[in-house]
Amino acid sequence: MAEYDAVIRNGMVIDGTRMPRYRGDVAIKGGRIAAIGRFPTSAGAKNIDATGMIVAPGFVDLHTHYDAQLFWDPYCSISSWHGVTSIVIGNCGFGFAPVRPSERERAMQTMTRVEAIPYHAMKEGMPWDWETFPEFMDSIDRTPKAMNILPYMAISPLLVYVMGLEAAKKRPPSEQEEREICRLLDEAMDAGACGWSAQRLDPKGPACVQRDFDGTPMVSDLMSDDTCYALARVLGRRNEGFIQMTLASGDTAHDLEHFEKLAEFSGRPVLFNVVQPRDGMPFVHRGNIAWLEACRNRGLRVYGQAVTSDTNMTFTFVDWNLFDEVQEWCDATTGTTEERLAKLSDPKIREGLKNARIPMIITEQFDLIFVTGVQREDLKHFENMTIREIAEQTGKHPIDAMLDLAVEDGLKTEFYAPGPNQNMDFMKEMLDYPYLIPGVSDGGAHTKFFTGGRYPTEFLQKLVREHNMMTLEEAHWRLSALPAMCAGFRDRGTLRVGAPADVVIYDYENLAMGPIETVRDFPGGEWRRVQKAKGYKHVMVNGEVTLNDGQPTGASSGRLLRHGA
Repeated sequence: MAEYDAVIRNGMVIDGTRMPRYRGDVAIKGGRIAAIGRFPTSAGAKNIDATGMIVAPGFVDLHTHYDAQLFWDPYCSISSWHGVTSIVIGNCGFGFAPVRPSERERAMQTMTRVEAIPYHAMKEGMPWDWETFPEFMDSIDRTPKAMNILPYMAISPLLVYVMGLEAAKKRPPSEQEEREICRLLDEAMDAGACGWSAQRLDPKGPACVQRDFDGTPMVSDLMSDDTCYALARVLGRRNEGFIQMTLASGDTAHDLEHFEKLAEFSGRPVLFNVVQPRDGMPFVHRGNIAWLEACRNRGLRVYGQAVTSDTNMTFTFVDWNLFDEVQEWCDATTGTTEERLAKLSDPKIREGLKNARIPMIITEQFDLIFVTGVQREDLKHFENMTIREIAEQTGKHPIDAMLDLAVEDGLKTEFYAPGPNQNMDFMKEMLDYPYLIPGVSDGGAHTKFFTGGRYPTEFLQKLVREHNMMTLEEAHWRLSALPAMCAGFRDRGTLRVGAPADVVIYDYENLAMGPIETVRDFPGGEWRRVQKAKGYKHVMVNGEVTLNDGQPTGASSGRLLRHGA
């Protein structure tokens, strides 16, 4: 009888600890790594040939929004296709628990704009067999999964549950309400939540880019500092959990001091979103890194999550919501397709759009946006032209050129915009700081615009192999061990004896991102953009192979990681 359930043979092991790579075998038993070394072929009931391959710990993604998708997609694709084996959900304060049955509809509507999750997919794909957060955890627990899942207590639904939507958008909680909010956080932590999360963007500030479905601020945007500190003290009293926050008030000094106080009051890790290089604005990422280093020197556990993917977007004005940082654009792009058509055609509204500040979420220059697809045959000649080129050809203002085309095409014209982080020298500067966590994939969100779940493959292919920004040993520490340690994943993120066997086996030289495709595989007939990977031979979760050459095996070996375990 074989000693081990499986042995991964003759691979180049990069164990996630930053120690030098070595050639060896990895033996697995009972879902865990039982031994590492050299073993006879008879030692394993199953032998996996990894000759010529890298064997590394599965990737850990701390910033996803698979809260709905996990119920109809056990693989949480696209992340699993790119070697991710563990995820955190409930980011930015957005989620679905606690939610009363009477408030479910509004909870789903909220997510259609802020994270652009298709309504009909949520409506048909979510079981809604819970009200409280512990019941939500139990529902995840009994749902088949090919991914390990660690949930935050999301603050927006918590505030609504205690205060009601209208009150939560108008005032801070009373003393009694705040006590109840803290009690429910305790209850969630008892059930295994990893901590709490919130988005706090100044509703009147220039960075309020993620809003409710009606264009109003999210509940958590209106939350007070004092409520945050009360929640931080809950984690401090318990000595467990961590905090994720996206914060922009327009007052940088206040924002950074706020993170420092959260770290002080809680004594727990606080994840700062986001650090990102911006073309022409190096002072942004440099300032963030200098502040993070000052926190480290003071012993404050504040860690930056870095945008390491190319943040290009492909979009139509049927769904587009990421100009919401500019009120005029937010107003013009809310409502049904018919309402958007009317507003984007209105000369008075159009004039306001031309006079408004240009949105910065993708690119500061409309002449960098180009047309990738047009539905109407008589407008096809505009395909592959930039908005600047169309404006010059038609004698129009670039915004008129863009919106006239969109309106004439029933808002179905597809536009492509490059992200603001194309400067590889700035990317290298950012990644030279060793304690930044790669990713911010937004997996499960913005599914019609963005394929950020590809980030581990992009990181290894583009930043490591092509641009030589760091060693593979460093890269795997960043992609697995560092996020696992910051987020309290117990025993995960490295390949060592006794650790759960979350493993990726891949062909480094041929690792690549596939093309962006459109598929209609969501419930309710909804479509999304996806991007597959090439080069991953096997992905293992808790000792079982979940993907072979990119194809799902049907294994549901993922776990709900209560308290990170």
